[in-house]
Amino acid sequence: MRAVSIVIPAHNAAATIATTLASLSSEAEVIGQILLVDDASTDDTADVARQAAAQLSLPLRVLPAVCRDAGAARNVALAQALHPWVYLIDADDLHLQGGLRALLRQADNQPKADMVVGAYRRRVNGQDRQIKVPNGYQAACLTNASAYVKGDIRGGQRAGIPAPDRGDAVPGRAGL
Repeated sequence: MRAVSIVIPAHNAAATIATTLASLSSEAEVIGQILLVDDASTDDTADVARQAAAQLSLPLRVLPAVCRDAGAARNVALAQALHPWVYLIDADDLHLQGGLRALLRQADNQPKADMVVGAYRRRVNGQDRQIKVPNGYQAACLTNASAYVKGDIRGGQRAGIPAPDRGDAVPGRAGL
């Protein structure tokens, strides 16, 4: 199975980043690198992340930046991604066990695919809710890819590239 670059934008995420990294640890064998963009944090985000990654034997690289925007922070990391598939997750999200392997299987089943988007499970007050397709995505794959490339899927109105714990992956290919 191929390796994945994990991209995590983080701003003052010291309270949540260790849990996010721990949620990824069950899939360490398919993680080639974790790129954490520490976006002008004033807390111990980078140190907490380094400590957690060392304990979990995860390949973390912290990229200090002053982006003031999760999208710009993701772009900093995307420029450093070494692997053909990139998985985006926020610093306060939890990865669902088996999600990376499932997305990679789908990519292997569709070798011409440039993007794989999964569903996510919403949790409210500790209770799992229904599985949902990210806002802005439709059942028609070509419509999704076209909307993504045109920039019609973005934060706020249409979830953008939703957090990967919700099952999203996009390739680390130039031009996307």
